[in-house]
Amino acid sequence: MPGSPYLEEPPPGLLTWPILLRLVVPTFAALGLASWWMGYLLEFLTLLTVTGMVAFVVRR
Repeated sequence: MPGSPYLEEPPPGLLTWPILLRLVVPTFAALGLASWWMGYLLEFLTLLTVTGMVAFVVRR
């Protein structure tokens, strides 16, 4: 892994960005598709926005 502080490989069980993205992107794509299919896309996007804003404020 270029630019990694680990000599060979990351320790087992460590959640890195590539692994996190492989989990999050398909999950939110499926949830977005399901909310669009059921007619709740605006509510889904509002929930994502509010959750992101709360996480941003809490982390500050």
